[in-house]
Amino acid sequence: MHGQLRVAIAGAGLIARVHADAVRRTGARLVGVSASTPERGKAAAVELGAERAYGTSEELVGSDEVDIVHICTPNNSHRPLAELALRAGKHVVCEKPLATSAQEAAALTALAADQGVVAAVPFVYRYHPMAAEARARVRAGTLGDVHLVHGHYLQDWLSEPSDSNWRVDPSVGGPSRVFADIGSHWCDLAEWITGHRITELVASTATVYGERSSAMARTFTASRDGIPGTGQSVATEDTAQILFRTNAGATGTLVVSQVSPGRKNRLWLEVDAADASVTFDQENPESLLLGRRGSTETLTRDAALLAPDAARLSTLPPGHPLGYHDCFAAFLRDVHAAVAGGEVTHPTFADAARTAALTDAVLASTHSRSWTEVPPA
Repeated sequence: MHGQLRVAIAGAGLIARVHADAVRRTGARLVGVSASTPERGKAAAVELGAERAYGTSEELVGSDEVDIVHICTPNNSHRPLAELALRAGKHVVCEKPLATSAQEAAALTALAADQGVVAAVPFVYRYHPMAAEARARVRAGTLGDVHLVHGHYLQDWLSEPSDSNWRVDPSVGGPSRVFADIGSHWCDLAEWITGHRITELVASTATVYGERSSAMARTFTASRDGIPGTGQSVATEDTAQILFRTNAGATGTLVVSQVSPGRKNRLWLEVDAADASVTFDQENPESLLLGRRGSTETLTRDAALLAPDAARLSTLPPGHPLGYHDCFAAFLRDVHAAVAGGEVTHPTFADAARTAALTDAVLASTHSRSWTEVPPA
């Protein structure tokens, strides 16, 4: 391993730019990038500040010039690229979903363990200091036994029939869209904060628009050029509602949507325990709401007042807001520390395989219209 970590990114879309920013902030070298075509790869190398463009993602993941591979390509390519990278002995950071089925995600998790490499998935909402503070308070037992976990994750970038994206196509995005894409983030955060595991659930999903325009393929952006494009039928879900039970006796609910006008990225999660509740809102991440029977308190981020795990993530003074890019950089610093032989504190392939199992259970429950068990890890 060279002294300065050599990182390459497969993919050149919005999330690849976020990864590239985090790589630069950690001090690693961005040695290469690949895209859907060699020409797009060359343009992406200039845009992202990479040292070179690779002709294909397959070439990138096997290159001897790369220590850590970041996979930011469409969902259907995650498993084959991750497998190639792992077999080449690379450390891997792969966007979720790790694979489009729980079986494939579990196989990748086992392969990563066999190869003895670091394998990470950016469930980066864990890296908001106040989310970590919520976890510390719940896990310490100061709120009492957890009775109820509930919330929602709402977006609006697919709220019109003219909105579309590669994620809409199940052959590219996988059999689940809204739950696999964003519901997985909520469930990961809920289980990470509480220490509970969702053991069974009943789900209902809906496809609001059975046909969408094929004119637009960008993420979180609506087509406004007046070109409707040809219609494409839609089989994946726009909304999902889940009722669940946990292994520690709590119950919960989750509503997930990408068709909620005015909601840009509202991941909202509340944990109601015997003595107090705690609420985290990702669109207002600098505070927590702490509720008790006789009072309600807003806790604002101040490292001097936070639990150690939350304080280490509070890298700016109070009143200087931290955001998504800061979370991503903190995640990647943990990954690089693990590559250097440190403790594994980042979300791993096993965490991603867990959300893949939840996704399969949601799809199965929707199909059977009944309670469905979630297999243990």
